[in-house]
Amino acid sequence: MGTKRRDFLKTSAAAAAVTLVGARVGAQPSPTPGRIIRSWAEPMADDLAADAMEAAKGAGASYVDVRIGRYRRQSVNARERQITGVSDNESYGIGVRTIVNGSWGFAATSVMTREGVAKAAREAVRIARAARSSQRRPIELAPVAAVKGTWATPVKRDPIDVPLEDKVALLIATNEAAMKAKGTRFANSGLSLLREIKQYWNSEGSQTTQTFIRVGPTFTSTAIGPNGFESYNEELAPRGQGWEYVESLDMPGNAERWAGYAVEKLGAKTVEPGRYDLILDPTNLWLTIHESIGHPTELDRAMGYEANYAGTSFVAPPDKMIGKLKYGTDIMNIQGDRTQEGSLARVGWDDEGVPPDNWLIIEKGMFKDYQTTREQSAWIAGMTGVKKSHGCSFADSWDSVQFQRMPNISLLPGEKDYVLSDIVAATDRGIVVKNRGSWSIDHQRYNFQFSGQVFYEVKGGKITGMLKDVAYQSNTPVFWNSMDMIGGKRSAWMGGSFSDGKGEPSQSNSVSHTCVPARFRNVNIVNVGRGEA
Repeated sequence: MGTKRRDFLKTSAAAAAVTLVGARVGAQPSPTPGRIIRSWAEPMADDLAADAMEAAKGAGASYVDVRIGRYRRQSVNARERQITGVSDNESYGIGVRTIVNGSWGFAATSVMTREGVAKAAREAVRIARAARSSQRRPIELAPVAAVKGTWATPVKRDPIDVPLEDKVALLIATNEAAMKAKGTRFANSGLSLLREIKQYWNSEGSQTTQTFIRVGPTFTSTAIGPNGFESYNEELAPRGQGWEYVESLDMPGNAERWAGYAVEKLGAKTVEPGRYDLILDPTNLWLTIHESIGHPTELDRAMGYEANYAGTSFVAPPDKMIGKLKYGTDIMNIQGDRTQEGSLARVGWDDEGVPPDNWLIIEKGMFKDYQTTREQSAWIAGMTGVKKSHGCSFADSWDSVQFQRMPNISLLPGEKDYVLSDIVAATDRGIVVKNRGSWSIDHQRYNFQFSGQVFYEVKGGKITGMLKDVAYQSNTPVFWNSMDMIGGKRSAWMGGSFSDGKGEPSQSNSVSHTCVPARFRNVNIVNVGRGEA
């Protein structure tokens, strides 16, 4: 039975304003309004969605979903006292996805008229029919209850609305403070900001309006000495938070100290290659989690759908891996979620109207489950016993088709409330690595090499000095099965990526990773220096 226009108009108030509503962990978001952070209305949104739905149904679609999105992206960058770049752009349009005879079709348009959206809907149906000849299996969507409501990232101040002059002043003050560190030659800082307003409807009765706010500050300094130069990047984690998070970092107040690390690196001792016990601070470990756990447990990658662009996965085939792959030691528990406060992947609902989930991907070192969408859950339901989507559907724009994207993926704290200093004290010969550096990993996410920003030598349970030129090499299961000590709740920290690419055409999403410091035994360390003593 087709969806009627009056069914959409019943909830037109949901599109009239975006309200500040937080989601309780593990619970469906409440539609109860809080403080209004932005009044926003598309007067014709419900009518346009209904027109698209009716056109697709009339052309033969058995399922339709519609997304109307308005995206405001802003970036500001500065070097010393100069503004090196300002970008501020906005896009608005509609995307229509259909199922016809068990195949997907998608089309989008920025022509926001009744005729324009109906044309896009009919095009999505045409594409779905054309795709049937290459469809591996008919699309089967996991069930989900219809939802209606609004949700927004809880913020005190929308960063987009902060005057540009204030942002410039912050960056200039940060760079000036950094230049006070003796030996500092260059200082760079920046801000990446996003406000994403997304409305969603589907032919099963779901209707949602969401606003997402994300901020991504950056800082880098370079010091020059008699024997060359060294740079340092502070790990300023991007967050799903407002301007108040940027202010809490006190970038001008900390910049001189941050720049001091680059100066200190000038006199650091180059590392002697060999095997060491490796102690990874959360500011470094989050990226290793992202690359060696986050990507290989994407189900579309494991099934070969990403082979043409982003590679495959060693966690395949699923029937040989679920409940059988010993990914790591017994203290390794990896959680996927889209609920964590302040995280980049937090949502009220995903791009298929699925409420945010919270589940274990790895439990006590054993691989348990993949990341899934409504379509993908049917592929492995018989192996996992999970017959629902984990809510991992996402599109980065109104003109991008939604597909499986990484949720927040985190290493859960250990039972003993250790901190980094406890792990150092328990280590006889090791290296501590902090902050993200260069990295390389193969297409199956199996063999890898990671570096960092600062490194410290550990002897007899004490840090004895700074090192440089350090990179660690391993393969994923060997590495995680060497982990023998992790921090507790006090030591947990949330890092993440403001921009993570996947798919072809490529899309970018934002994702957070909370983790604790961890020790890995007998890891191969290589010297990646430029040859100086």
